[in-house]
Amino acid sequence: MADVTSDSSAPEDASPHEEHGKKKGSLRKFFKAVIAMKTSDLHLKAGLPAMARVKGDLRPLQGGPLTGEQIRAGIFEILSPKQQAQYEERGAIDFAYDVGPQGDADRFRVNAFQQRGQMSVAARRVSRDIRNFEQLYLPASIEKVTQFHQGMVLLAGITGSGKSTTIAAMIDHINKRDPVHIVTIEDPIEYLFTDKKAVINQREVGIDVMDFHEALKYLMREDPDIVLIGEMRDIDTFSAAVHAAETGHLVFGTIHASSSAQTVSRILDLFPADERRSVRQALEFNLKAIICQKLIPSVKQGVPLVPAVEIMFSNASVRKLIREERDNEIIDVIRACYPDGMVDFTEHLRRLVESGYIDHPTAYEAAPNPDELKMALKGIKSASGAILG
Repeated sequence: MADVTSDSSAPEDASPHEEHGKKKGSLRKFFKAVIAMKTSDLHLKAGLPAMARVKGDLRPLQGGPLTGEQIRAGIFEILSPKQQAQYEERGAIDFAYDVGPQGDADRFRVNAFQQRGQMSVAARRVSRDIRNFEQLYLPASIEKVTQFHQGMVLLAGITGSGKSTTIAAMIDHINKRDPVHIVTIEDPIEYLFTDKKAVINQREVGIDVMDFHEALKYLMREDPDIVLIGEMRDIDTFSAAVHAAETGHLVFGTIHASSSAQTVSRILDLFPADERRSVRQALEFNLKAIICQKLIPSVKQGVPLVPAVEIMFSNASVRKLIREERDNEIIDVIRACYPDGMVDFTEHLRRLVESGYIDHPTAYEAAPNPDELKMALKGIKSASGAILG
């Protein structure tokens, strides 16, 4: 398990191209450049200039090509002897690196790895910029999720669909409002929270704790009110989430799925067939909401992407469908409950088109059923009887 290192003692005027014999800060300006640019990633490879990811593309930073010796020396200056030995033994190491004064530092999650006999580095900036629901262009009803005191809230979508950003907005909304203890288990940490009314402890797998299993083992001893389990990836993580929900905690988690019905199916697929009945019972009694999300290009000036969402709140009808294995009918309940804050992708895409955030071709491409969306844009009722208009 790697430790957190900090450069708070590094000199401000340190050059990014100091030679091996120099002390501290030889790569610091590259980290600071990424912070100043408000971009996400830094890449270092021998023979190339330092590269930053800008709007999805890697762009060179000033300073010219780096040598393998410069990269290795710069990284070893911020590693402890134990971490250096780990890199030498394994050919790779994960660690966190703080840039700035303690308590107000920007954090990078760094992976240094061996390739073709040289060290390369990939560093992800952990953001402190947490936007609220309005700034994320999310439906107002999503705030209802933060009012639950117990149960499970699942965020579904593919990688890069904005799940972590939406969860961060939820956590920070609670943080501003409630004096509670929030524990997160993440791999990696993507947003750094500043304690407001809540006390928030963030544990990063591979840095603060060895693995998910170890983190979950001690979770209930940490007296949390609210828990974030980064991803429901296996039986252990889902079982831990259920246990936390059943013992009176509010649990947030993510899963790779494209709809509320598919989310239920994905969870059931984690378990052997003879255990799925009990899993359905756990979902029936503990599931509070599923938010499915995808990011789509916007045509509104200054808004590059907007989320299209499906929001399902568990009610008596949803619980009955889960119990009776009629998951495919959940969409009909969502469509019948628009006034209660639920929404399906078709309806939300319609709203995004009519509010000028996306154009028709983009909406049709993102729609689960383009023909249904065309009818919705004309105000025609869906087959389930919900009015789409």
